[in-house]
Amino acid sequence: MKWSVFPRQFGFFPYIFLIYIGFPVLSLTKETGVKQLIGYGMVLLFLVTYRQLYFAIGKRKFTYWLAIQLSIVFIFCLFYHLNYMFLGFFPANFIGWYRYKTGFKRGLLSLAIVEILPFIVHVIRTKTFFTTAELFYYVPFLIIMLISPFGIRSMNRRMELEKELDRANQKIEELVKREERVRIARDLHDTLGHTLSLLTLKSQLVQRMTAVDPERARIEAKEMEVTSRAALKQVRELVTDMRAATIAEELLQVQQILHAAGITYQYDGDVDFSRVSPFSQNIVSMCVREAATNVVKHSRATHCSISIKLFSEKINIVIRDDGMGVRNNRDFGNGLRGMEERLALIDGALALSNENGAVLEINVPIIKKEGAAV
Repeated sequence: MKWSVFPRQFGFFPYIFLIYIGFPVLSLTKETGVKQLIGYGMVLLFLVTYRQLYFAIGKRKFTYWLAIQLSIVFIFCLFYHLNYMFLGFFPANFIGWYRYKTGFKRGLLSLAIVEILPFIVHVIRTKTFFTTAELFYYVPFLIIMLISPFGIRSMNRRMELEKELDRANQKIEELVKREERVRIARDLHDTLGHTLSLLTLKSQLVQRMTAVDPERARIEAKEMEVTSRAALKQVRELVTDMRAATIAEELLQVQQILHAAGITYQYDGDVDFSRVSPFSQNIVSMCVREAATNVVKHSRATHCSISIKLFSEKINIVIRDDGMGVRNNRDFGNGLRGMEERLALIDGALALSNENGAVLEINVPIIKKEGAAV
């Protein structure tokens, strides 16, 4: 395994946070003698704990490294200066990574003790309380520091839920593929099994009749040709049925995805899409799937509704959510740009707007040929 300073999945964030280590280093330049050397040693150990905590997330050693880091902050605040309390933002970040409530509560309590106890000791030592200016200097940051683990934990929990949702979707897709393979095998057996058995018997008959009754052999060979053509037609029909998902099937998948993400779902519209061509249904299905994925990943919504209406010349799809909405109608991102490109193949159009959340509207023309919808 290639050595790295921090895990690559965290990007540049760990490096950016290191900027704040410069403040205690500069503060230690005002110290002298053994106290200064011990201070620099603790800063170095603090950096080691900072690195190791990223690699220990989710492991037993995580708590040990966090305890060392909190102890360093406590010693700095108690024996050096109260301004070292700002180092508490480092362990506050890691406390939010506890998955279980017990560990999170213990970490948060430890942080509160480490940050508040030095202030109490300072008051006892100096026998003077903090001035109003000092309170306004320390208290807001202390409150933010104690609240920040909740935000980090909430963000990490959402990331875990998204990963779980992705895994659930992959499992659903695998199950659907497995069921589809079983269906294909069953259809092939039912469709071709009898036909191929018949062709085998007729070919054996032709071999025997060629020398004895050529005319009978010719008739049997002709019947074999008709039978094989019929089988070929059946195979083509079977493959055509396999090519694309229907809108109705995709709506069931969307319902499962939204339910797994804890988002309530409502559907309003038509249920018979026979007037829409298989090709158009395939593209519309992919767009609906992409829209539902965007709702789950980006909207922070609690409810999503889908309305599909069939008109004489078009199909109208409206997907609404009660989430955070969009900043700009043209700020589509890769997923929605892909939807636009797919819809362009069938002369479809897409519009995105805000109305108590995001509203995605898709219109696709229904083309008629010789009086029939295709």
